This record gives sequence, structure tokens and C-alpha cells, in this order.
Amino acid sequence: MKTHAQAVVIGGGVIGCSILYHLTKLGWTDVVLLERDELTSGSTWHAAANIHGLHDNTNISRIQHYTMNLYKELEAETGQGCGVFQPGSLYLAQTDARVHQLKLQAAKAKYYNMNFYEIDRAEAEELHPLVDYSGVQCIMYEPDGGNVDPSGVTQAYAAGARQNGAEIHRFTPVTGTEQQPDGTWIVRTPKGDIRTEVVVNAAGLWGREVAAMAGIELPLLPTEHQYFVTETIAEIEGMDRRLPSVADRDGEYYLRQEGNGLLVGAYEKDVRFWAEDGTPQGFGHELFADDLERIEDNMMRAIDRVPVVGTAGIKRVINGPMIWSPDSNALFGPVPELKGYFCCNGIIPGFSQSGGLGSLTAEWIVTGEPHLDMFGWDLARFGAWADRKFTKARVGDQYANRFSIHFPNEERSAGRPARTRPIYETQKAMGAVFGLNYGWEHPLWYSDEVGTVDTNGFDRQNWFEPVGRECEMLRRDAGIIDISNFAKYEVKGAGASDWLNAIFANKMPRAVGRSCLTPLIGKRGGIAGDFTVTKTGDEAFMIIGSGMAERYHQRYFNAVPQPQAVEFTSLTEAMCGFNVAGPKSRDLLQRLTNADLSTPAFPFMRSQWIELAGLRVLALRVSFTGDLGWELHCRTEDQQALYDALLAAGKPLGAGPVGGRALMSLRVEKGYGSWSREYSPEYWPQEVGLAPLIKMDKDFLNKDAYAALMDNAPREVLSIIEVLDVTDADATGGEPIFLPDGTGVGRVTSGTYGYTVGMSLALGYLAPEAAKADTEVEVYVLGKPHRGRVLAKPPFDPEGKRLRA
Repeated sequence: MKTHAQAVVIGGGVIGCSILYHLTKLGWTDVVLLERDELTSGSTWHAAANIHGLHDNTNISRIQHYTMNLYKELEAETGQGCGVFQPGSLYLAQTDARVHQLKLQAAKAKYYNMNFYEIDRAEAEELHPLVDYSGVQCIMYEPDGGNVDPSGVTQAYAAGARQNGAEIHRFTPVTGTEQQPDGTWIVRTPKGDIRTEVVVNAAGLWGREVAAMAGIELPLLPTEHQYFVTETIAEIEGMDRRLPSVADRDGEYYLRQEGNGLLVGAYEKDVRFWAEDGTPQGFGHELFADDLERIEDNMMRAIDRVPVVGTAGIKRVINGPMIWSPDSNALFGPVPELKGYFCCNGIIPGFSQSGGLGSLTAEWIVTGEPHLDMFGWDLARFGAWADRKFTKARVGDQYANRFSIHFPNEERSAGRPARTRPIYETQKAMGAVFGLNYGWEHPLWYSDEVGTVDTNGFDRQNWFEPVGRECEMLRRDAGIIDISNFAKYEVKGAGASDWLNAIFANKMPRAVGRSCLTPLIGKRGGIAGDFTVTKTGDEAFMIIGSGMAERYHQRYFNAVPQPQAVEFTSLTEAMCGFNVAGPKSRDLLQRLTNADLSTPAFPFMRSQWIELAGLRVLALRVSFTGDLGWELHCRTEDQQALYDALLAAGKPLGAGPVGGRALMSLRVEKGYGSWSREYSPEYWPQEVGLAPLIKMDKDFLNKDAYAALMDNAPREVLSIIEVLDVTDADATGGEPIFLPDGTGVGRVTSGTYGYTVGMSLALGYLAPEAAKADTEVEVYVLGKPHRGRVLAKPPFDPEGKRLRA
């Protein structure tokens, strides 16, 4: 066995073997995979191994389509069969909401040239005559859907990797991963140690145990999962073709042909957790005892839909473990706190995603960044707050609702609250309805009744009118928005300015009290983040960024060596904040301070430490609402007193609390982009309007990558669109945009109703030829085309007069 390798992959399941294969395809041939038992041990070998392309997240659809198309190429390349069956998949909708979901996916498929479209009942009966289509409102067909052989696929990845020079060592458990002072790793095994620059944890059911060797706690938990295979069914045995699989998610089961019988699997409500304290080291190809009673309700729905299931005998039952993250998405990417340690864990539809996740992991390792924005799957979306209690509650909810629709703006309550601020109980008593942001509870909107919860759907919900009242209050008078969940950092010490200039693309403020907006540039030259940086003292700065991306952005701060004299401190927990905005915001604040808040004394994009209601706060004259306003940042222990004072001072002026959903509407009215929606490493600065903030007369992180593309014409342009002819729904993000002739020209990134401008609005990316003012487009809200018009300017205060008033 080698004593040195470029990378060591831990885990010989389908994901680990795919990562190894894709590393070799990118030229890293000095790579090793270590498997504690036999390849496919754990959860790979017993998987149902269904494959499908469409997902609510567009980038996941892309990697799933890549995976589906890869298997036959892999067979040809390696000579190893993958057992690919692609008779197609039928997707059934029994509810209006499911119809909307499937029609939106079909619209996306059309835009991205994916094969997924609606068929009528006669066509469906021809494809699958054993299904009773009674009560089905809509049927979609995916011709490429099907299933593969789990062992064959895994062995094919392994064969391809070996052909390209990789080594695979079975029956070689990893007993330790130890990082050395130079940043390299020693991976310890009973057969010898390997020194490597990169460790990849793809250990599946043992992902937690492997992570613990490096001092990491991953939020993962296994559950039991059952499916069964029937005896031979005469109707199937007599057919000369294979039946398409059936995705009846309203029935909460899946069904496909297996041999001359049917395979039926279910995600039941009675969730059974397994190995909560750690996966047994001796576990490999074992299964649990059958417990079909637990999935009886799901089975009966399957029998109602496909009656032959009820008359066929059961040939075998598979009850095996699956390991889940709190949101059922992969834990993917480099661990921010460790150099050269990557994870790819918690993958549920492994055979739909193995190729894509393997390719993106390899790409991230070799090039420093994947070409797709995968923030929603990045392990950095969770922090230490995602503890065992939270993880168990969320995993249970995800499993039991595996086939439930995840509606736009939906906030699941399981495992909450995880983290709260001092004013949480006060806000709750005021009728706040909360959302989750990187573990924090934050108000989304305020109801007239305490204890109100969101309703969920694709159309306008119970919060629509209350959010409108909050927006109108702020634009008319003033509003108080809790922005405590923004990420806050303090940087100080000799050399602080030079260090920040080496990270950020804009020039750091040189005078105390000055602020700037600055992009953070990714490895490929795209937008990795946007920040407000304020100089608060001599070689002292406050940085405000996206709260949900705090751990994500840690990678970028770590990428530039920090001078010994410079202190970098996260203040996100130690400080809270409010945005007081609206035409009467100055009057409101002036009642609480002797500081001069007039524009000559306190202009836009300036900051001061002031005393407000007897409390010391950092006041920044900025506002994400696009209106006159200040951000106020105080010590966490002062949050309650400051909030009480702001509410009391605002009441006579007609001001009150405003939640995050109103802020969304207000910022879209102004055309402001937001991290993970409009801004991501996929987009170039010139495409999002941030290029003027990049200063090429200094060095900054990834400057060379930006320099290589800065003169390129935009591939697409961030635009604002008025969506016409909508009365009961708005775009929310992800909807495709077409020209009236059916040409796909873009997609929505944020959508909302603009209450104070009287328009249904969408921010999104359009092809340059479509991004011109007054271009007529069609936006697929609820999966149906709605007329849209590209606006020349944001509809609210396009000249910024109120912002600078």
C-alpha cells in the first residue's frame, strides 16, 4: 500500500467510488480509496437504486441528469455492467398542489432541455396498464427514468478509477486521521499509514465516526427503511417490454418493476431511528427484521393504485439503514475549520446523484470550487447549533414527509427553537411568526393573533395581507426590523486594513465613520459574497454579511494568511441589531438620542457610535429596504432595552415591527440582490451589477480569476420584471422565463408582490437580448405562462432620493 497520495477517499460505497473515479478523470491519478469491508457495504448494496432527473432545485436536477446519462458511458468505458433499465417514470398528481409542482418542473425541463412532459391518461394506460388512474389530475412522463444495479454501478466506478491509476484497498479500516503542522494528513490503518494533502469522508453509515477522528461532529442520523419485492405477476411475465416506474408521491410510496414482479417502497410516519450513538463497526451486509405492519397504510395506497400488488405474494423484504442529514440534502464540501478535509455524506437518492456529487466533489478538490452553486447542500449551512436533539427531530420530520411537497417559503417546525435572542418571547407575544436562519429564530411576519402559524401552498397564503400592511407602514411611516441574524465580524489590530484589502475586491474605508459595499470574489471569478465594511476606529473595522453564510465565508477569510497582530472575531452571537427605516425613521431615532442625525451630519453610507436610549450602539446609515434608514447594532444584553425603546418611540409615529417577508418585498421593489439568490459564485460581477465595486488597482483574493473574465460580455443580466395577469400567486424563485415564441431566456431568482408599488415582481437572470426595457416575456408562475414586462428601473425610488434624504 502507498505511503503517500494526493487524496485518500474513505468509504467504498457508490459515492466514495464515484469521487475516486472523477478525481482520476480530472488528472489526479495518485489517489487511494480505503474501505473497511467489501465495496458496497453499509447502505449501498441494498438500495432500491431508482434513478430520476427532476428535482425542485435546478442545480440538483442538473447533477441528476448528468448521473443518469453517465451510467451507459461508464459501462462502455469500463466493460462493467451497471444494470441500467430506463423504461421511463410516471409521475402522478392527485392534488392541485402536486399539479402545480409537476407543471413547474415540466416548465423547467423545457427550459433546460430535459425530457419531462405531460401525457394524457390514454398514453399512460398504454405505458403502464396495471395502474388505476382514477382520481389522477395530471400525469408527467420522464422517458429516462428507471433503475440501476447498485453493485454494478459501484464496481463500474471502481473499475474506471483503477484503469486510470487509482488504488482501492478493501478490508482496510481507517483507525485515525491526524492533521500535521504543515496541513497535510496522516490516515492510519492496520495495514500502514498514508500521508495525503486531501482526506475525503465518504463513509456513508460511518460518516459520523470517520468525522469524529478529525474532531468534527456531523449532523447525521440513520433510520430504518423498508421496501418489498413481490413474487412473479402473470401480467408482467407475459409482457415483452419493461414497465415504467410509478412516482405516486401523494400516496407516499414508490413502485417499479423488479424481474417479473414489482418493488414497492415506502416512507412511513412511524419513523424508526437506528444506531443513534454510533454505527456498529461490525455492521456490513446485514438487514433488520421485517416490519411490514409499519408501512401497511402506504402498502394499501399502493394496492389501490396498482391492484395486482394486493394479489401477488411477497418474495422478499428489505429493511436496511439509510443515513440522513437534518434537511435530507447531502453534507457536501470542505470543512471550513480544517485544511484539506472534504465530506460527501448523507446522500439519500444516491443512485440519482452519485455521478453529479462525485464530479462536483472532485472538481472542488482539484480546482478549488465547483462550477455549480451548491450552497443549499454545502455542509457549512449547519453549525454546532445543529446538535443531536435538533438532528433527530429534523431527520424524523424529513423521513416521515419524504414525499410531501416542500412549498415556497415553508418553514418546518421540527427541532425548533434551536437558538433564540433575548427578545424572542417579546416578539412571540406580539404575534411574530418565526423562520429559521442558521439556527436562529427570526420574525417572518406579525399576526394579529398570538400563536398563528404559516399556511403553505404555491399561491398566496395567510401571511400575504399582514405582510402588505407591514410594507405599507414602513414606506408611509417607519418600521423596525430585527436584523440580528446578519453575520457580524470585528477586525482590528496593526495591519487590519491591509488584510481586508487583500480579501475584499473593493478598497477598504480609509476614514473612521466611512462604510463601503464590497464583493468577495470566488475561485472562478464569480460572486462569493457581498459585505458592508465600516471603519470604526484606527485599524478597526466592523463587517456585516449574510448570517446563513457565516461558516461558508470562513473559508475565504482563512484563504488569506492573517497577520499575527490582527484579531478577527465573530460578533454574531455577541451583538444584535435592528434596521429602523422609512420616511419617519429619523424622527423616531432623534427622540432617543442627542446625536445629530441630519443628512449633513450623518450622510448615507456613514457610521457613528452613538448613545440611543442610554445605550451605546453602532449606527450605520444603510438600509436593505431601499428607504431612509439606519442599522443599529448593540450588545446582545442590551437588545431588549433597545427594542422596547424603539417600539415606544415609534408608536406615536405609526411605526411598528416589520418581519423578514416584508423586507423581501421591499428589497425586491428596490431591485436589491440577496446572497444565495441573486449572488453566488456562478454569477459574474458584471452580470449582477457589482463590477463598479471591484478595484483592479490593488490585489485581492482571486483577482486573477476575475481579471480573466472581467472583459467578457455578460452571459445573462440580473433584471427586474413585472409579472402581469396574476391574481392569486407570485413568483418565488426558480421559475423559468420564456419569450412569447417559446424561446427560453432566463429564470427567476426572487419573486414577491411589491405591495407599495402595486406590482407582482420577479428578480431574475435574462439573456442579454431579453434584458432590455419593455421586453415582453412569459414567467411560469404555478407552472403556467404569465405575461411579464422587463422594467427599465426598479419601481421604487429608482434615483435613490429617499435612501439619501
